[in-house]
Amino acid sequence: MKEKLVTQQRVRTQTGPADDGLGPNTDIGARLRALYGAVQDEGVPAQLLDLLEKLDSAEEAQSARQSNSSRGEE
Repeated sequence: MKEKLVTQQRVRTQTGPADDGLGPNTDIGARLRALYGAVQDEGVPAQLLDLLEKLDSAEEAQSARQSNSSRGEE
């Protein structure tokens, strides 16, 4: 009985996981890589860059206010 279980385990490990067609080397995987590459190559819109700069400025101002208030300089 024990030999039968060991044989079944060997067969399971030798066959590997089932191929569901969604691996990185499939047609779908290749298309996803191409799409991702195209998105990476797109530039960041100027409007988004402006918003990010405003956010950075606001965060710096807030942290400066917090450090001044913790020192009692307001």
